[in-house]
Amino acid sequence: MRIPLFPLQTVLYPGGPLPLRIFEARYLDMVSSCLRDESPFGIVQIRRGSETGASEIWSVGTLATISDWYQGSDGILGITALGDRRFRVISKEQGDDGLLHGNVELLPIVEPFALPEEYLPLVQILDGVMNDLGALYEDLPRQYDDAVWLSYRFAEILPFTPEQKQDCLEIDDPLKRLQLIRSALRDVRGINPS
Repeated sequence: MRIPLFPLQTVLYPGGPLPLRIFEARYLDMVSSCLRDESPFGIVQIRRGSETGASEIWSVGTLATISDWYQGSDGILGITALGDRRFRVISKEQGDDGLLHGNVELLPIVEPFALPEEYLPLVQILDGVMNDLGALYEDLPRQYDDAVWLSYRFAEILPFTPEQKQDCLEIDDPLKRLQLIRSALRDVRGINPS
């Protein structure tokens, strides 16, 4: 599968929203094509470099679809990207317009997984945070009983390092991801979620 790639200093997780401001011509063209063709693009985290210059990217990213768009008062296009499936970049090339394209393989879908009882205290914590965040999560269906969904939402909102965020994306086992999250909550916030 060949898709346009959008390297960013952040990670998009399956099922999660990511607001973006689009102002570079190459990405305006990409958004226009994706909207017209109802096609996805890929978000990959930058490993080294910057969003506007040359950069090295991680090999695992997430397909994104555009769930909303608007024109800001400053004239800049805003979109909300919604995470879909994870993928691995097999090869990449930069076009004459500067847009990066990748040949990617889709990674297996991690099926919903019943949240074990020991992690139930995390539900209340996440619900409170999502309510505090307001509009971004307002229309997102909440699947608190799914360990996969719950662990991805925590990975989005916790102040992890870029490497930790990437690890959370690449981990297939939702219980392993939840263990990392529970440990982070204890360390960062002094919260005892169990």
